[in-house]
Amino acid sequence: MKIRNTAFPYFIWLGIFIVVPLFLVLYFAFTTGDSQTLSEFTFSLDNYKRFLTPIYLNVFYRSVWLAVVSTAICLVLGYPIAFIISKEKAKTRNVMVLMLVIPMWMNFLLRTYAWLTLLGKNGIINYIAGKLGFQELDLLYNDTAVLLGMVYNFLPFMVLPIFSVMSKMDRNLIEAAEDLGADRRRTFLKVIFPLSLPGVITGITMVFIPAVSTFVISSLLGGNKSTLIGNLIEQQFRYTGDWHFGSSMSIILMVFIFLAMALTSKFDKEKEGEGGGGLW
Repeated sequence: MKIRNTAFPYFIWLGIFIVVPLFLVLYFAFTTGDSQTLSEFTFSLDNYKRFLTPIYLNVFYRSVWLAVVSTAICLVLGYPIAFIISKEKAKTRNVMVLMLVIPMWMNFLLRTYAWLTLLGKNGIINYIAGKLGFQELDLLYNDTAVLLGMVYNFLPFMVLPIFSVMSKMDRNLIEAAEDLGADRRRTFLKVIFPLSLPGVITGITMVFIPAVSTFVISSLLGGNKSTLIGNLIEQQFRYTGDWHFGSSMSIILMVFIFLAMALTSKFDKEKEGEGGGGLW
C-alpha cells in the first residue's frame, strides 16, 4: 500500500502532463474546424490526405534522410571515441567523459547559436579564409550546416551508451580470444563489437529520435532552405494556427518513431555484458 500511495502523485503527474496533452493532440489530429472553438470540430481524415501530397512528403523524406545520415556520422565518430575512452585508466577515463559531457551543460539553443559565429559570412571560418586569401565560403543555410549542428549536439548521445557497455565488458573474454590465437582485428570483430551492440543500438535510438524531430537546428542553421518536419509542425502551431494539421503531422512522426524504436529494439540484447574494471 505504501508503494501505491507513493506512486500516486507520479501517476497524477503523468496523467496531467502526458496523457491529457497526448489526448488533445489525437483529438485535433482527427478533426477539422476552428482551433479556437472546440465544440465545432468534426471528425475528418483530410489532414492526413493533405500530408500525403508531394510537398509534405518531400519534407518528411528529407527529415528522415538527414536523421539517418547524422546518426551514421555519429556512429562512425562516436564508436572509436567510446573505444578509446574505455581503454584508459579510471581517472583519465572520468576526465575524458567529463570533457565530453561539459558542452551538454550549456543550453541547447546557445550551443546551436555558437555555430552561427563559426559558419556565418562574418564568422571565424570565413575570417580565417579571407586572411589566407581564399574566397568567402557559403557555409550556412544548407543541409550540410544542419548535419554539422546535429552531429555536434547529438554525438554525446552516441558515445555514452557505447562507452557504458564497453566499460563493463569482461576482460577475461578478450584475453581468452587472444590466447586462442585471435589477432586484434579478429578479436574486435568476434568479441568486442558483438558485445558492444546493445550500446550501439541504444546510441542509434538516442540520436535518431531527436534528429528526425528537431526544428531548432534546422531553423537556425538551415533557414528557409532546409525545412524539416519539425519546422512544419512548429509553423502550424505558432504561425499558421492550423492545430489540426500540426497535430496530424505530430501523430505521423510519433508513429514513425515508434516503428523505428521497434525495429532497433528487435536487435537489442537484454544483457550488455557482465563484469567491470574496463575493457583492457
